[in-house]
Amino acid sequence: MTTYRLDLSYDGTGFHGYAKQPDMRTVQGELEAALARIVGPLETVVAGRTDAGVHAKHQVVSFSLDDPIEPAVIVRRLNGLLDDAIVVLGCSGVTDTFSARFSAASRTYQYMILNREAPDPLVRFTSWHVPYLLDVDAMQGAVAALIGEHDFASFCRKAEGRSTVRKVLDASWRRNGVMVELQITATSFCHQMVRSIVALCVEVGRGRVPASGVPAILEVRDRAAAKGAAPPHGLTLWNVSYD
Repeated sequence: MTTYRLDLSYDGTGFHGYAKQPDMRTVQGELEAALARIVGPLETVVAGRTDAGVHAKHQVVSFSLDDPIEPAVIVRRLNGLLDDAIVVLGCSGVTDTFSARFSAASRTYQYMILNREAPDPLVRFTSWHVPYLLDVDAMQGAVAALIGEHDFASFCRKAEGRSTVRKVLDASWRRNGVMVELQITATSFCHQMVRSIVALCVEVGRGRVPASGVPAILEVRDRAAAKGAAPPHGLTLWNVSYD
């Protein structure tokens, strides 16, 4: 048996998330259907499931085959079969112990905010339009309080039986012209964690919540204490790192 690593990128606009769902267009559904035409039915493992509307600049998938096939053939044939919204960047043979999910050391997400009065039709599917002037320094103060290992129950849609303790390795906001951008890296994320952090930071940036109040919101471990979740289309899985 041979295990493969597949690196891909996708525009999540037209998908109901990454994970397969009955009667819904998903990235995993499209990818596995295309793979089945090349090597037969199989199950894939992904580094991180993305929600509906969320994009990936660099996603990683792994799968195993009984009969090996040249990685370059997989790349060429997949890109010929897949919709233009999904592009396979590369494929390589890896050790049998490799798992796109469990071998990953960290994941990095980027969130984009268009911060000006007028919207921009050219970035409407890849950024959240916030017309109020944001204080990026205050937003940085808010997100800095989340670095480290914490229980992020206030920022996650809790799944029964699953821990909400996560370790954030780095997080930073910056202004790039009219765009305000967050890059955040953690060993892993729970459901809606990044989008919830973004929503709270925007409230801080608007002056409606003090940055000094973020540790208390984190500590209370109550989903109602945060400020909902930012729209999914501003979020992109930026990179997955492996040791």
